[in-house]
Amino acid sequence: MLEDLKPSRRYAALFVLLVLTAAVLIGGFLLLQNLQNTKVLMTFFAVVWGLGSVALLYFVLNQIAQSMPRSIRSIAVAFVFAGPAVIFLLWALVLPTLRSLTLSFMNAAGREFVFLDNYKFAFTDPIMLESFRNNLLWIVFGTSACVTLGLIISVLADKSRFEKVIKSLIFMPMAISFVGAGVIWKFIYAYKGEGINIAEIGLLNAIVTAFGGEAQAWLLVPFWNNFFLIIIMVWLQTGYAMVIISAAIKGIPESINEAARVDGAGPIRIFFNITIPSIMPTIVTVTTTILIFSLKLFDIVRVMTGGNYGTNVIANEFYLQQFSYNNSGRASAIAIILLVVIIPVLIYNLKQFRARSVLK
Repeated sequence: MLEDLKPSRRYAALFVLLVLTAAVLIGGFLLLQNLQNTKVLMTFFAVVWGLGSVALLYFVLNQIAQSMPRSIRSIAVAFVFAGPAVIFLLWALVLPTLRSLTLSFMNAAGREFVFLDNYKFAFTDPIMLESFRNNLLWIVFGTSACVTLGLIISVLADKSRFEKVIKSLIFMPMAISFVGAGVIWKFIYAYKGEGINIAEIGLLNAIVTAFGGEAQAWLLVPFWNNFFLIIIMVWLQTGYAMVIISAAIKGIPESINEAARVDGAGPIRIFFNITIPSIMPTIVTVTTTILIFSLKLFDIVRVMTGGNYGTNVIANEFYLQQFSYNNSGRASAIAIILLVVIIPVLIYNLKQFRARSVLK
């Protein structure tokens, strides 16, 4: 569009476009401030102005980049489209991480250096040690259960006439938020208490009492209540594992399975000698993804028990230290520890993605 103009006119037109874009951005922002009393109109204007101004800004910046010398044009275009995202990541992720690292060496108010005292607390406090233990339970039992069930369901459903129905039902919980899932399962585990003359409303206790058993306060049973919470994660994440693994299984050439059957291999041997090795990169990717979720788990524990009764986890202890006890030093130290634990898993996951890309 502007490339056909002479350089002097092109630069003048770009300057005018830049000024108009700045006027649209500033004017829209000022107008938005004056629409505070009319919420509907303000919302409509914010959507239209926000999308329109961003599109206009990218258009103008792209025109400026395209007008630069050929030697730096590709770099300029890349900066226009990728630069804002990189800057936002630096502002939203890198800077807070550096600030958390600094605060982790400071006192509760963040004003005096206490060196490694916060880290000493994190690795010696009984509640923190309990949190580490519980996160390990989530990692080992939660992750393995999700991946194993996802694999089994993928293989069995693939042989069924009702494959779509079965997979839809298993995947359906993925549409529910973790907080919503916590509320649902709180009704399942509900316990009326002893001496109260009302019927049990908790589904699990209703089933137990119907068969002559005794109602239990499932979320108050030390140690085992962690497994009752892990069941919720398995209910939510098995559908994710199933979908990814099922797609990998369907990518295995049928000719390989047919050749194995001709050689006399049965279904179990085909499963362990062909299916599992063929989809192992996918299994590793799914496992590491769910493992990362298990490390930073927060919502389910917060909604169900608040971290009480021996169910505390690292992310919930961070929340308590920061927002309940107002101790930014300890909270930052816990956040840094969680980050350090997650980074190797992320690096391994990225290496797996890169290796799969090279093979393709």
